[in-house]
Amino acid sequence: MKTPARLGTPLSPSAFKVMLLGSGELGKEVIIALQRLGVEVIAVDRYANAPGHQVAHRAHVIDMTDGAALTALIEQEKPDLVVPEIEAIATPALVELERQGRTTVIPTARAAWLTMNREGIRRLAAELLGLPTSPYRFADSLDELKVACDAVDFPCVVKPVMSSSGKGQSRVDSAADVEQAWKYAAAGGRVDAGRVIVEGFIDFDYEITQLTVRALNAQQEVVTHFCEPIGHVQEKGDYIESWQPHAMPSAALDRARDIARKVTDELGGLGIFGVELFVKGDMVWFSEVSPRPHDTGMVTMASQRQNEFELHAKAILGLPVDVTLLAPAASAVIYGRHEAKAIAFEGVADALASPGIDIRLFGKPESFARRRMGVALATASDVETARIRAKEAAAKVRPVTSSH
Repeated sequence: MKTPARLGTPLSPSAFKVMLLGSGELGKEVIIALQRLGVEVIAVDRYANAPGHQVAHRAHVIDMTDGAALTALIEQEKPDLVVPEIEAIATPALVELERQGRTTVIPTARAAWLTMNREGIRRLAAELLGLPTSPYRFADSLDELKVACDAVDFPCVVKPVMSSSGKGQSRVDSAADVEQAWKYAAAGGRVDAGRVIVEGFIDFDYEITQLTVRALNAQQEVVTHFCEPIGHVQEKGDYIESWQPHAMPSAALDRARDIARKVTDELGGLGIFGVELFVKGDMVWFSEVSPRPHDTGMVTMASQRQNEFELHAKAILGLPVDVTLLAPAASAVIYGRHEAKAIAFEGVADALASPGIDIRLFGKPESFARRRMGVALATASDVETARIRAKEAAAKVRPVTSSH
């Protein structure tokens, strides 16, 4: 684990350099947190003027699934740390670079490789660690998918083994839906459209994100820290609101944290992990893990002393972290609502007129109707009030096209 003994000055020979692979809204906040600590940051994404590009010291546009292009860029920039911010990356190239000692990947190249592929992380959790998960099968063809769906029973969920933010994911209620699910998964897979995972439904009460931070203590030992659990609502695999803390029985919380610790210990390295879990009563099932800040964790920009991006930045630099909750809070997504470039936003002043409200507009250069273009944040004396206020604030922000 490469952590700086001292922090330098950006754009100078003493600089400590971090390269982010993926520079969306989550990466943008990580970049800002790193820059506040004097780190030189290189932002990489597949399209120009991504949110993180706008605040980094340098920006590059490449196809990050192209292993040769990714390797060439890392060798050109020679960053001290490479920090994946999305799943769609040529992770075998990172594994090879790390094996050769030519770079350090956060949290590790193996963790990036395993978690990019739903098959890798599911087999690790269920088969290596023996953690409770939903029933599952994998399929490489439509015929195999039909057999797999029958095996886990209907209803079930079909997902590409490699995708992000719910892309290519669909619910299958009967055999009549299987072919369409296969086609949708093939269109939504960002790297490999030929393999899917079929997951059986679990009768759960709610889903949480357990943000888990691996950081060094004063003795340079890795210590695991847990943020308060985050509740969230998803639609088609993409989050639309989240809140913290999510109330849950102490036995369930203990189980959730035990599962999160086992998964993150196995993945290793330093930084924040978003561990997604299903909960029913005192029972907890592992769902997925992201070895980076989580979209549902944007609520921590209002709720915690150090938000998830600051926690990630500090942890990967070997610095102390603080997961203290300051106030109950909620986040609500602001969608683009339009298929257009360079949209504008009205109603921001109206949204901010209420105390305890904040707005983040991500600066994405192109809008889609269901693209996340911003988020409203709200604090309150209790979570339910915060949720109401966040949704009200988000509704007041109106995306408009330049023709308006």
